[in-house]
Amino acid sequence: MAEASADQALFTYGTLQLPEVQLDTFGRLVEGEDDVLPGYTTVDVDVDDPRVVKLSGSAVHSVLRRTGSARDKVVGTVLWVTEDELDAADEYEVAVYRRVEVTLASGRTAWVYAAAAGVGA
Repeated sequence: MAEASADQALFTYGTLQLPEVQLDTFGRLVEGEDDVLPGYTTVDVDVDDPRVVKLSGSAVHSVLRRTGSARDKVVGTVLWVTEDELDAADEYEVAVYRRVEVTLASGRTAWVYAAAAGVGA
């Protein structure tokens, strides 16, 4: 059986960069490339999912908030994941996040977890 292609770009800026979170979520460590997301900033939110808190080591996580300002940017890492791994990341991320498609400073399009409606406002 052929291995699935890791052709989904996922921009990460928080706990999905942690080795222990990657191993639990994807079953492997994922190599990444540095990139920047313009027009966004991060705010801290409380996370009450015990599994996520235990795995990440923190009950406070960063969440993206779109500002549209050219002065704002978030530095992060693009991970190349499979469709199944992207689904696994959806399962890991709690209700304060929603997955959206963005254009990074490099010009590449990537998925990212940003604030769900009403979060971090």
